[in-house]
Amino acid sequence: MMMRSSVLLVGGYLALSACGNVDAQIDPAATAAAAIASGEATVAARIEADVVYLADDAREGREAGTSGYESAAQYVAARLATMGLEPAGDDGWFQQVPLRAATPVLEAAAISMTGADGVTTMLAHLDDFRVFPSLDATSFDITAPTVFVGFGVHAPDAGHDDYEGLDLNGKVAVYFQGAPDFFDSEQRAHYGSGSSKSKEAAARGAVGTISLMTTERQTRTPWAQFISNPSRVSMTWVGPDGQADISGPGLKGSATLHPDKAAMLFEGAAGSYAEALAEADAEGVAPKGFDLAATVSIAGGVSFEDVDSPNVAGMIPGADPALKAEYVVLSAHLDHTGINQSLVEEGKDGLNNGAMDNALGVATMLEVASRLMEGAPPSRSVIVLAVTAEEKGLLGADYFAHFPTVAKEAIVANVNLDMPVMLHSFSDVIAFGAEHSSLGPITNAAVAEAGLALAPDPFPHLGVFTRSDHYRFVEQGVPAVYLFPGFANGGEEKFGSFMAEHYHKPSDDLSLPILYEDAARFADVNYHIALDIAQSPVRPHWNEGDFFGDLFADD
Repeated sequence: MMMRSSVLLVGGYLALSACGNVDAQIDPAATAAAAIASGEATVAARIEADVVYLADDAREGREAGTSGYESAAQYVAARLATMGLEPAGDDGWFQQVPLRAATPVLEAAAISMTGADGVTTMLAHLDDFRVFPSLDATSFDITAPTVFVGFGVHAPDAGHDDYEGLDLNGKVAVYFQGAPDFFDSEQRAHYGSGSSKSKEAAARGAVGTISLMTTERQTRTPWAQFISNPSRVSMTWVGPDGQADISGPGLKGSATLHPDKAAMLFEGAAGSYAEALAEADAEGVAPKGFDLAATVSIAGGVSFEDVDSPNVAGMIPGADPALKAEYVVLSAHLDHTGINQSLVEEGKDGLNNGAMDNALGVATMLEVASRLMEGAPPSRSVIVLAVTAEEKGLLGADYFAHFPTVAKEAIVANVNLDMPVMLHSFSDVIAFGAEHSSLGPITNAAVAEAGLALAPDPFPHLGVFTRSDHYRFVEQGVPAVYLFPGFANGGEEKFGSFMAEHYHKPSDDLSLPILYEDAARFADVNYHIALDIAQSPVRPHWNEGDFFGDLFADD
């Protein structure tokens, strides 16, 4: 049997899992490092070796806070060390992210409604509603009047305010999920997010929220799917002050109602549920808010477990005296979704290896780091960041963006890699967010230099720019771009098939026919984009009048 260089590399890397710390791990990685340095391994083989280690069954799906994730983090730190990067964490290579894991107490969930006629109706948990307690207390129990607030969107830049003229103090805000379709796709994704709505409702004194599904949401996420995992653990990070980061401080909890029960809230009010739903579904309009006649009681509970899970950070120091104190952050999430116990209980494979999502993204980032270390140092410093708990709500990236290990104001750009589906020989590249800042021309030039086309966003209605780790940097005012192989040359079909058959499933494993030679080409494009940003004499900036720049950047 012919031995491939990637197999030799993997053999050296697998020894890392038995080591207890990074310093001890550098020696077991020496064989792999020597092979890489000597040129024995091709770029494709290096990427494959990283994916094989990170997506191996021994990593147990790399869920944040688990030993499998810890092993993966130690591995990435060892790889960065062998390349010669400098540690850039709070503690060597690591920035520990304090996480609060909350497991729902299902028997504590309850909702009742009291109408204008004084009649109280108890609803059935999961059949009629699902409750989401706040993560700053183990239980909550509220009874309050209700107010319908349309989509619950406050967008002063667009002259739109669903709260105008409404009193929310001490009440429960009732709103439709999503945002009006007259916003562009990325504005709609921002304003339609649960966190944005919670912040707006809390700012007006609301004590809870109830969300309703539009017809489109009901189609996209049927109720049976929405309640399929009621015991799912949610997470947030805990700041240095000991306070959990929550959207909408003051909100004690939230709930979502089954569409068949939503009309009960509107009985005796100035408008009906059917009318409000029709307006929410219609194009170019948004339902107006009004007081409801119903009073609701909502209760719920969670059990907490506080865990630490590390981000891994290495630095390539810049060479330009005037620019080396500025930082370009390359990011990719290292975690995945762990083990699906319900599948295991059925006697099935429940291990979510996450080969594509996001072992391949991390492996690509590591290759970019290796390339940057091979040549002359870039003008700006570059931070290579593998983040934790992306699957729990972009938490590792959010923690680093709030509490970076370098001066916050010195972070000038972020380039993110997340789940590059590499199942076709790509001929174009998608750069989500490039059009918002000066990163656009840099990205375009690098893509063209590689003989590729820069493709437009293939699904603008999904607001992808707001849905991965880079957005946590955007929220801190940092221009960012999220790179993805394009949909030409059969890419759309391959991507659709992956999402339908493998995304967040055990089959996203090493059996997938990942095209590592094409992954090497993708790494090359990423390298040139990262290098050109780091070399640019002009600090990256938002385009004049850009929505995200105006919303988040400092004056």
